[in-house]
Amino acid sequence: MTPRTARGRRPGAPDTRAEVLTAARASFAEKGFRGTTIRAVAASASVDPALVHHYFGTKDDLFVAALEIPVDPRAVLAPVVAAGPDGAGERLLRTFLSVWDDPEIQVRLLAVVRSVLNEDGGRLLKDGFIPVVVGPVLAQLVKDRPEVRVPLVASQIVGLIVTRYVVALPPMAQMPAEDVVARVGPVLQHYLTGDLA
Repeated sequence: MTPRTARGRRPGAPDTRAEVLTAARASFAEKGFRGTTIRAVAASASVDPALVHHYFGTKDDLFVAALEIPVDPRAVLAPVVAAGPDGAGERLLRTFLSVWDDPEIQVRLLAVVRSVLNEDGGRLLKDGFIPVVVGPVLAQLVKDRPEVRVPLVASQIVGLIVTRYVVALPPMAQMPAEDVVARVGPVLQHYLTGDLA
């Protein structure tokens, strides 16, 4: 009996997940979030699109995995959202700072931020990370006009990342976390629920 030759795309193997991630990173970097498709990533990795879905789920999940973020912001922010919009500005900031101020996580987050900010003028941040990863989470906390409120919140958080962690601008870099929460939390709360008129 003659052995059958395999047809179609190869099945998953131990290194397949890594190859899919490599293909996804290249596609997101070259084409941005909107221009990347699961089908194109699968073709580049020589696997079936169903295998990409099996390993990563949705395109959003593949994007988060490709960025190699040490924590999934959606999971970290879930308790903030679950507690509702009242007081969310301070809770959001306290949660954010607790992750970023962890020395082990901070080093990896800085690498991700530098990569995302440098990639095509921050296109992955603008077109992928904010609208796909954190935007839908933050939108659950706003009372209206998420198209205005979410970018306002994101601008404060991105600015805080740059000044406190990337540039380490004094006094932001040395300010105790609770002082940052006390000073910036009300601003985030205003952007989330305050009068924008």
